[in-house]
Amino acid sequence: MTPKDTLDATGLLCPLPVLKLRKRLKSLEVGDLIAMQADDPAAVIDVPHFCAEAGHDLVEAKEADGVQTYIIRKS
Repeated sequence: MTPKDTLDATGLLCPLPVLKLRKRLKSLEVGDLIAMQADDPAAVIDVPHFCAEAGHDLVEAKEADGVQTYIIRKS
């Protein structure tokens, strides 16, 4: 499970992490994985909601030292 792309959204506030994720996903093929890091407290709600609404799979979500890491599969 190696992401094809990574997105560092640390330091960005809502809605920028999700907007940048949506833009980056457009360049990926269906089934590709992207890893995103964010430290916006709203991301824990925004990223899963975005994935559910857009139909992408949230494969993994974890947090360490105030930074959330998400693995998303493009659908």
